[in-house]
Amino acid sequence: MELVPNIPPLRVRAMRPGDTPAVLEIERLAFSPGWSATAFERELSHNGMARYLVLESAAGEIHGFAGLWLMVDEAHVVTVAVLPELRRRGYGRLLVHALVELARDCGMTSATLEVRESNVAARRLYAVYGFYEVGLRKRYYADNGEDAVIMTTEELTSTAYVARLAALEQVLADRFPGVEPRLPVEV
Repeated sequence: MELVPNIPPLRVRAMRPGDTPAVLEIERLAFSPGWSATAFERELSHNGMARYLVLESAAGEIHGFAGLWLMVDEAHVVTVAVLPELRRRGYGRLLVHALVELARDCGMTSATLEVRESNVAARRLYAVYGFYEVGLRKRYYADNGEDAVIMTTEELTSTAYVARLAALEQVLADRFPGVEPRLPVEV
């Protein structure tokens, strides 16, 4: 990964209800069709399994967001999105890293997700984080009938996975000095 000069200070934090307008705009630009404001509000206020994060600049601008559900002992990644003009800068990597750390901190043993078969960039990013393909959901996406690739990780507390995550955290620390890709456990 190439270093990007003059990266403004960033932080990963828990999403708040007031973030909904910015998140909706990123959602609209990143996905078709996207979630509604009501869906995000419901996730934040009524879904006890849901955990959502935002990637925020020092100026308070939201550059991306991500979410997962904590389901018994498995984290299910439901979304990761970065503003299109800010992609390929490592911001998605920061968000995925934070999701995996959050899952581990919450005692989850593995993580799963679905991703569009055509989304090669996302599939590569997830593979960096140890997600591997385990199946296909035929015609999963309602907008165009595209298949979804099902991906999962090995056990998040395994020696190999812990080593992988530590190495990836070092890559992030080198690329984004001072940015903590982890939330406090109380999230």
